[in-house]
Amino acid sequence: MAIHKVEKSIGGRTLSIESNRMAKQADGAVVVKYGGTVVLVTAVSGRERDIDFLPLTVDYRERTYAAGKFPGGFYKREGRPSAKEILTMRMIDRPTRPLFPKTYRKDLQVMGVVLSVDKENNPDILAMIGASAALCVSSIPFSGPVGSVRVGRVNGEFVLNPTSEELQSSDLNLVLSGTEDGMLMVEAGAKEMSEEDILQALVFAELGVKDIVQLQKELIDLCGKEKQQVMAEPEKDEEIHKAIWEEAYDQVKEKSLTPGKHARDDALGEIQNAIVEKYSQGDDARITGTEISELFDEMECKAVREQIINENKRVDGRGLDEIRPITCEVGVLPMTHGSALFTRGETQALVVVTLGTSMDEQKVDGLDEPYTKKFMLHYNFPPFSVGEVKNVFSVSRREIGHGNLAEAALEAVMPDHEKFSYTVRVVSDVLESNGSSSMASVCGGTLCLMDAGVPIKDPVAGIAMGLAKEGDEVRILSDILGTEDHFGDMDFKVAGTQRGITALQMDLKIPWLDEDVMKKALEQAKEGRIHILKEMLKVLDSPREEISEHAPRLLRIKINPDKIGAVIGPGGKVVKKIQEETGARVEIENDGTVTISSVSAEAAETARETIEKITEEVQVGKIYQGKVSSIKEYGAFVEVLPGQDGLLHISEMSDEYVGKVDDVLKVGQEIEVKVIGIDDQKRIRLSRKAILKEREASTSVS
Repeated sequence: MAIHKVEKSIGGRTLSIESNRMAKQADGAVVVKYGGTVVLVTAVSGRERDIDFLPLTVDYRERTYAAGKFPGGFYKREGRPSAKEILTMRMIDRPTRPLFPKTYRKDLQVMGVVLSVDKENNPDILAMIGASAALCVSSIPFSGPVGSVRVGRVNGEFVLNPTSEELQSSDLNLVLSGTEDGMLMVEAGAKEMSEEDILQALVFAELGVKDIVQLQKELIDLCGKEKQQVMAEPEKDEEIHKAIWEEAYDQVKEKSLTPGKHARDDALGEIQNAIVEKYSQGDDARITGTEISELFDEMECKAVREQIINENKRVDGRGLDEIRPITCEVGVLPMTHGSALFTRGETQALVVVTLGTSMDEQKVDGLDEPYTKKFMLHYNFPPFSVGEVKNVFSVSRREIGHGNLAEAALEAVMPDHEKFSYTVRVVSDVLESNGSSSMASVCGGTLCLMDAGVPIKDPVAGIAMGLAKEGDEVRILSDILGTEDHFGDMDFKVAGTQRGITALQMDLKIPWLDEDVMKKALEQAKEGRIHILKEMLKVLDSPREEISEHAPRLLRIKINPDKIGAVIGPGGKVVKKIQEETGARVEIENDGTVTISSVSAEAAETARETIEKITEEVQVGKIYQGKVSSIKEYGAFVEVLPGQDGLLHISEMSDEYVGKVDDVLKVGQEIEVKVIGIDDQKRIRLSRKAILKEREASTSVS
């Protein structure tokens, strides 16, 4: 079987996609290469399932051998997926899932494996491209190709697929996926970037996407397989459907405006139950309850969209750009370092911050060099938040994705670690959800950080925008509900400060990019964001001047790295003693940075003084209050600083004759001594006689 390969210069480097070389038993398999980074992606379809959804599973794994590394930990084998791997799975899934036929019900699995990585070109984009290419060359029906790119901005210039080094100095990290018709997904973090610049970045990314789509089309022409037949939609009893529609649609339209999520669901449920009882029960039933459920979904969708498009009316009665009522509370939990309860309509998040030290940093070990995270945000979405009963196992992919978005939104305004050396963990527990709990987490996160006294650079708020598009008619919705997300064409989350955007996420159900409409959506999102910020700042308008009384106090000092051993002591004896005696925690870095933490400021200060004494350099000419540690025939050894003894020779003990050292000194006695010399071997010479003479001279002068 011939190997097929296509390639094109993208972002100044060659992107190649190769098929029919590896994993040939998969329905579709490609190897994507960019620089020294290589990713294998496969697509396989299985048996037909009797279900009402697309059974698609996406998996992405980074083999450590790709970077010439062993997995960390005791068990030298890759384990559960990392957060980065899960986030990549989501970025593959989100633009791919809408492009399968509505009736396709075969098991589907897309798998990406990183085979080689050059630490310059991130493999996530290659996996996204490979997923589309593998599906396109397979027999699986898929309305691709989908192209994916990353965009950065370095020194004011947009960069396509920036290298890892370029990304370090970039004020934008934007990932966009789309077809030749328009974009499908956007994920971005930015450093307070203006709406105009974000729009330019999207347009710039679209050009790269189209090149990658064209490259995949060339591969399809070379080796694309004939597509599977898709199961046709079951024939409908048009007469029954028409009768139900005529009987129920006006009621559905009326009840879709019922205030309150559960009240609205109950009102619509009553209508549906009555129709089910009338048309799907008994021996002469011509329609199933499942068909009626699907029909009701269609009716509700039409009712919601029709009223938005034709009447500018939303299901809860708001105007298109109106924000739901907001209430904010801070300091709601007495013993935490900072807390906030943010409520917007029927969405509520309890967000709590904990301040820690460098020992609390998150260690991350992947294909890149290991590093630590000093700021993290964790998002939890329990089933009771939407009134459901559900088993709770490990953290879901959705929770990791939403937490990552909120983390990116707030990370842009976190203080520099050199100025605020705490490790910061924010946890958002969603207590109610009906529309963008991730953006509620951003708002609550800002408030709880300020409540804890974290000196953030600027408050951040977030808002979720929606879209309803019918032909040329377009309506943009601010602060969307779950219903408007479900029946709308766009879920567009924007977070930022009053100055600019810090994070953005967009999922479109229709391939689309109209610059004028996108500009309006960004402007409307900014208006909503500013409104939410004003409501938040009514409760707390700036970070508290002092950190929480329950948070540890941090002191940072710098010592000579050569003195680290003296502070630690043999087997950690010295540092353990300091911690036991003061109650403070001491952390020492290799460069000599010492971090002292304690809830008690006094304890931290005591530990600092002890360490400074241990590491202080003895100075010639300085007088010290020392303690006699041992006595010899020729003199006494006196500890002038912790662990640093000097010799007080018998001839330097007094301005008078001393016959025996024992006559004037005892072990443990505290005396004043002056350092009169330090030789090349760092041996310290002390004198009492010099002090006595100086004082005698001073007395005679006065």
